[in-house]
Amino acid sequence: MIALPIPLVVSLVLGFLLVRALLARQRPRPFLTLLAACTVQGVIVSLSQHYGFTGLLAVQPVTATAIPPLAWVTFQTAAIRTADIRRDAMHVAAPAFTLFCVLLAPQALDFVVPAVFLVYGALMLAALRAGADSLPLTQLDAGDLPMHVWRAIAVALMLSALSDGMIAAALAYGIHWLQPIIVSVFSSLWLLAIGALSLSQSIGEGDAAPAERPGEPSEPDTALMVELQTILETDKLYLDPGMTLARLARRLHVPVKRLSTAVNRASGDNVSRYINGFRIRHACRRLEEGANITASMLDSGFNTKSNFNREFLRVMGQSPSDWLAGQVAKPPE
Repeated sequence: MIALPIPLVVSLVLGFLLVRALLARQRPRPFLTLLAACTVQGVIVSLSQHYGFTGLLAVQPVTATAIPPLAWVTFQTAAIRTADIRRDAMHVAAPAFTLFCVLLAPQALDFVVPAVFLVYGALMLAALRAGADSLPLTQLDAGDLPMHVWRAIAVALMLSALSDGMIAAALAYGIHWLQPIIVSVFSSLWLLAIGALSLSQSIGEGDAAPAERPGEPSEPDTALMVELQTILETDKLYLDPGMTLARLARRLHVPVKRLSTAVNRASGDNVSRYINGFRIRHACRRLEEGANITASMLDSGFNTKSNFNREFLRVMGQSPSDWLAGQVAKPPE
């Protein structure tokens, strides 16, 4: 029976996800580039560490250090801002400097490679400090899930930086056979974490705690909330499954941070949870009118059953089916 190394198995999975994303034509170019780079990296690790292609050992650190900046650019352009070629192109400096070290200063690689992973992982975690509202381009129906996915990727990148230290320790104690195992495990860790972006709607359903109130709402906050509630109720913007914090802020002619802060102060929730509250109440009305659960979900601005069920439980305290059963059991007034 043929045994495939873990990185090669991961590459096969990522290759499948890449083909699926290309066929769907719904993913941004930076994401496709990132997924392709991860697929190639898994193959390089397998060939160099498990199949004896030692010529690829010099290539491996260069391709590895291309992935953290690609992850950062994908994160920025998919969740925070529009693409900026000049701004994004500067990140090619990481693999370029690694190539310089491979050619002229190989002893520096033990510092450079983990530093790249640590820096980009830390940058990502820092950008996520504001919670779900720090991702203005993500769809509001997804709730906190995109934030959890990106945090997992950031942590995986930072943990991967530990692999070089573990390899050095293994070599120092003469345990050479551990090197390919360490490389395989840690590279597979962040390759799989990045691959989870393709499946972000189907991974864990965890529910974060409500956003902490940053202070009492001011008069401008109250006025903005009145305006927000008016356009939500009049134009029913919450029924648009593609609604994002950035689009909502543009509609109100205010900065994203201004809207996010007003909602946090007035409701104690982030914008995603606040909008999803409108969606769930609309779904309840549709259920009362006789629509089934799936139709109510789709009519209320949700794309996936998992997000709908999670938000319904949060807002109503019950699952959709339990809530509907309770309505049926109520005696007529």
